Amino acid sequence: MNKGLQIGVSVAALMGLAALGWAALRPPEGNGEAQATVAGLQRDETSDRFARALQPRDFEFPRDHGPHDDYQTEWWYYTGNLFDPSGRHFGYQLTFFRRALIPPDEQAIVADRASSFAFDQVYFAHFAITDSAANEHVAFEKYSRGAAELAGAQASPFRVFVEDWSASSASEDGDAGQVRLVAAQDGYAIELGLINSKPFVFHGDRGLSQKSLNPGNASYYYSMTRMATEGRIITPRGTFTVRGNSWLDREWSTSALDDDTEGWDWFSLQFDDQREIMFFKLRRKGTGDVNFAKGTYVDADGRTELILRDDVQIGVLERWISPQTGAAYPVRWRLTAPRYGLDIEIGARIPDQEMSLTQRYWEGAVTFKGISANGPVSGVGYVEMTGY
Repeated sequence: MNKGLQIGVSVAALMGLAALGWAALRPPEGNGEAQATVAGLQRDETSDRFARALQPRDFEFPRDHGPHDDYQTEWWYYTGNLFDPSGRHFGYQLTFFRRALIPPDEQAIVADRASSFAFDQVYFAHFAITDSAANEHVAFEKYSRGAAELAGAQASPFRVFVEDWSASSASEDGDAGQVRLVAAQDGYAIELGLINSKPFVFHGDRGLSQKSLNPGNASYYYSMTRMATEGRIITPRGTFTVRGNSWLDREWSTSALDDDTEGWDWFSLQFDDQREIMFFKLRRKGTGDVNFAKGTYVDADGRTELILRDDVQIGVLERWISPQTGAAYPVRWRLTAPRYGLDIEIGARIPDQEMSLTQRYWEGAVTFKGISANGPVSGVGYVEMTGY
């Protein structure tokens, strides 16, 4: 992080602080504006002063539902596929990100300041709706200082918010397994209740998810892979009562990616037979070759297996070229996993689910069908792609 971006950062400077999943802040270049790229998860001059994901840890709940300010980057990532009574499909994304502006050994400076607006963490959020019947995808973003009740997170009762967008506990015990999601902008809104229906999934080695072979290039990563969801989606075309399933990804890390990483492809797949798969692959700069890949298989009862790079092959069947950026995003794939007898075709609900925000990337709802060792399979999911 630029050493000049200190606790007195102005509201105008905050307008440059936006990011996505694994794309956090990079140092200003050229025009001095903060930019959101994969560089935010690569090492910088302050990384050694933050905690790093070096070895498996014992997760502690509800504590780990809340923020981990001693790590540079963190997110709460909700996505889902929902349907109204007529079968009309909607996808949604509501994601919250935290980024530390200064290392933990300097955060006491902020705590000692009298002003309620003093802050050492910045929060930002992305909100998107896909209306498949209308062939429409819209996306919005917000960002604010983690102070003065403008934005923040807490473990119990669970809550993470950026201004009036929030994910908050809807249960009497304040747990994060039953939450209410609220976001609204420019005539689009979600009001959803989510209830987790399976055991937590801890990715990688008991929740330590390596992103390269280098120690410390990793995150702590757990998911709620099947959250029964119901509520309302509002668009300019009306208010729709919807039901379906959501997926929560939780990660926190410091410098998780190697310097030669240009982007990634991330898949979350929910099978109609109650299984799930998460799989990601990181791509090397210049060549686009896969330089690291892993995933998790979840059976119907919640038992998990680590998926290694060679266990899954993903081929691109079709691409969509963004008229705004010229990026050629894959939008149809063939995924095979002989270990599970799996051979499926995955397709985007609509091709244009590009997130036209401070940082452009593709994140959208998909559907799939094919065969597995147990017979025909089908389901829904979400895919995120960066670096294209």
